[in-house]
Amino acid sequence: MRTSIKKLIIIFILLLLAAISPNLFMAAQAGVAPFSQLVLWFLFPSVALLVLVIIIAKYSKYKDVTQLALNGLLAGSFATIALEIFRETGFRLGAMPGDLPRLMGVLMLNQFATGPDIWSDLAGWAYHFWNGAIFGLIFSLLLGKPKIWQGILYGLLIGLVFMISPVVKSLGIGVFGLQFKNGYQFASTVTIAHAAFGLVLSLILKKRNNEFSVIWKRFETKNIKKQSEVTPQYKSPLPTSGRSFTGQNFF
Repeated sequence: MRTSIKKLIIIFILLLLAAISPNLFMAAQAGVAPFSQLVLWFLFPSVALLVLVIIIAKYSKYKDVTQLALNGLLAGSFATIALEIFRETGFRLGAMPGDLPRLMGVLMLNQFATGPDIWSDLAGWAYHFWNGAIFGLIFSLLLGKPKIWQGILYGLLIGLVFMISPVVKSLGIGVFGLQFKNGYQFASTVTIAHAAFGLVLSLILKKRNNEFSVIWKRFETKNIKKQSEVTPQYKSPLPTSGRSFTGQNFF
């Protein structure tokens, strides 16, 4: 039981650290603080701590937690490529108001006045892919081996939150991008791109997390197994043969 509690604590810490990065850009666009400051105060420490916790899980012999976390990071990175195929295509076709990774990079390095360069582009894309990897980690830790529809739904939920977030409002296109062009281009591009993200994410994790179920079933199964192992099996003191016993042969 103690091992299960420790493992749950590690998973909770990983989820908590993972939730920091995707919310920083939204917090900056909401006016909480400049994005460059939030990166220094929260992004870098959260990344370092997340890596440290994964290492602790590995050396604590929590193989399932380590494998789920690493598989999630890997799957999320590849799923972001799928997302970018549709997002970048939509941007090139004029269905997006701007290049968001480039904007994030400019704000990360605090060079809005001078504009983007190769370093800001690298920073923006790194942050973008890290967020994709983080979403993969969260999904992997919670669902283990997912169903395809769960991945697609997860991607759509991420896209939905994005379209109602301060990020979209700060672009001046309104919620869901309804004030951009005919009102459907932005929302349709974001929806398709995030559905692709969820699809690829679930396909990869379905294969790589083949032995892991959803988190509550994993711990439920382990607790039942442990209880069966420690519960003593009652054995009758009497012989199991079919002989009858009398006072003479019993004593």
